[in-house]
Amino acid sequence: MMVFSGMLFFAAWIIYSLINIQFIEGDKWRKMSEEFTTREFDIAPIRGNIFDCNGNLLATSVPIYDIIIDANTPGFTNTDTFQLHIDSLSIQLANLFKDKSVDSYKQQLTKLKLARKQYNVFKKRVSYRQMRAMSKFPIFRKGKYKGGFIALPKSRREKPFDFLAERTIGFSQVGIKPVGLEGAFDSILKGKSGKQILQRIAGNSWIPIDDESMIEAQQGKDLITTIDINLQDVAEHALMKTLIENDAEYGTAILMEVSTGELKAIANLTRESQGVYKERFNYAIGESVEPGSTFKLVSMMALLNDGFVMPTDNVDVEGGEKRFCNATMKDSHLGAGAMSMQYAFEHSSNVAFAKQINHFYARNPSQLYEHYQRLGLTKSLDIQIKGTGAPVVKSPDSRSWSCTSLPWMAIGYELQLTPLQLLTIYNAVANNGVLVSPLLVKKVEQEGRTVQTYHSKVINKEICKPDVIKQLRSMLEGVVLRGTASELKSNHYTYAGKTGTAVVANNKAGYQLGGKSYRASFCGYFPAENPKYSCFVLISQPRKDNYYASKVALPVFKEIADKVYASALSLHQELKFAVKQSTEDLPIIPMADKVHIQTILNTVSLSSHFHNDSIHEDETDWVAGVPQDKSLALAPILLEVKGVPNVVGMGVRDAVYLLERKGLQVEVKGVGKVRRQSIAPGSSVKKFKTIQIELS
Repeated sequence: MMVFSGMLFFAAWIIYSLINIQFIEGDKWRKMSEEFTTREFDIAPIRGNIFDCNGNLLATSVPIYDIIIDANTPGFTNTDTFQLHIDSLSIQLANLFKDKSVDSYKQQLTKLKLARKQYNVFKKRVSYRQMRAMSKFPIFRKGKYKGGFIALPKSRREKPFDFLAERTIGFSQVGIKPVGLEGAFDSILKGKSGKQILQRIAGNSWIPIDDESMIEAQQGKDLITTIDINLQDVAEHALMKTLIENDAEYGTAILMEVSTGELKAIANLTRESQGVYKERFNYAIGESVEPGSTFKLVSMMALLNDGFVMPTDNVDVEGGEKRFCNATMKDSHLGAGAMSMQYAFEHSSNVAFAKQINHFYARNPSQLYEHYQRLGLTKSLDIQIKGTGAPVVKSPDSRSWSCTSLPWMAIGYELQLTPLQLLTIYNAVANNGVLVSPLLVKKVEQEGRTVQTYHSKVINKEICKPDVIKQLRSMLEGVVLRGTASELKSNHYTYAGKTGTAVVANNKAGYQLGGKSYRASFCGYFPAENPKYSCFVLISQPRKDNYYASKVALPVFKEIADKVYASALSLHQELKFAVKQSTEDLPIIPMADKVHIQTILNTVSLSSHFHNDSIHEDETDWVAGVPQDKSLALAPILLEVKGVPNVVGMGVRDAVYLLERKGLQVEVKGVGKVRRQSIAPGSSVKKFKTIQIELS
């Protein structure tokens, strides 16, 4: 009976315990179970690097770490060990991070010891160098299980060259629309996630169970771009300087390699405040705008290709003002009459192009639209980056087409293109008519091994007739030699291009006085005779008085071209060294130092002899030379020694030497040889202190 009663009591206790666990203390035990649950987590892979064409890092993932301390390990629970090392540990932490005092670190570590929590976030976003240093500090050097030191790896994206090409490189972040190369090549760059089992502990924290269960992440692949960071730096700083000088709203500069379409530099700067500009938007690729007069190249191409005009044909611009329907077209310089199409292009006459396009295409505007299609201007560029701007090029079937469309489109209005899209057309002219798509990424690499290669694509093998290309290139050179860009001709190389100054409508004020601003641009290529690079520069809404392209955009192009030319030996004419040869083209020497000229003649192997003269050669240091019998006859010259010497015909060095020997201060104007001197030869030196010599 007692056994039976005991069994009943035991059964009742079991039932009570089950009811108590399930219903009374259920929440408590369920919570505890959840706290010690294990779960599989993804390990983020290291993102691939982005390089420029020379191997310089444009974007890279730098490893960083969150430092976790397990205060329930012997290094903290053993009081003797803790007290022995706490001071030195605190000193080393304070010296490493320099963010808190030694006492502050000592108090923080002591609190962790007293709390005895397994998971304590001690430091976030610690560099690899700092993490390695910490792992060797007292207590921490005992490792994860004895010293409580846990380093959770993460990564941080960095751009070593700061804002250079920042918008083109772009970014890819969760919840934000991807931008630039980071966004377009995200699937290639991001790699493959790994796996790791973590355990939830008290306080809703997670810690790794062991390293054996971990599946390592696969690092992302690397991109090798066409960008040259040195040329990018040149473009950014040239653009920045002009934007600041003119207090402009924004600007963009693009540098492209002619034969391949490789983009070597893309600079985009937006005004944040006066004198402060940042890369905020990729205007070169993402914004379609009215191109203005730079579009006259397309109009000229159509007129020439269809055989309607020749560069030498004249057009009457009617004083520089012409009415089309209900709108008046004006030239920037009024009063002109008849002019050739070459001159109209070089000096950017709006009326000339509006009249010609309207005259020849009014009956069949679709013929002109077909030219736009052949050039790829009616659809977005297919390039290796997202966010390309869509062009707005009306067809004759468009509802917005009107009687002003033809003349205004002729000069770059009533249509919109991205800067890069217009540059591809100029690049095609420089490339003998071959239209290539811009290229930004050359190849994909994994651990230094090429896994994919990209090549430039030919959009159109012949955008117009070959003889038209020659005519267009001659006209573009004329703009620089004689036209709107002639102020900045180069003495060291040739370049060609077209200026454009477009009026921009502002808000409700439209194009009326007080409501307009300007957008200045220059598009061209260099060297003109054998183009290697094409370049487009746009400066939007300059606030200073200068708004013409020749004053605002052209200087940026010129500075970029100057620095590219100076650094690229391939652009320089080859220096040909040969053995010394005799020549019948002997020089004429008006006057020179006898020793100097003899040294030069000996160096270039030109024979010489002294001419018979009443003056003996030893009586003077100066000679003149004339060709005689395939040799140079040197005649001694006796200079006036009692007064101001005659230096006309001398080089500047010899002239200054002689005049300064007489005690005169010499002012030099010009370059070359002395053409004129301000004091007559033979004049008394005592009457003068300064003499001017003019060179030519």
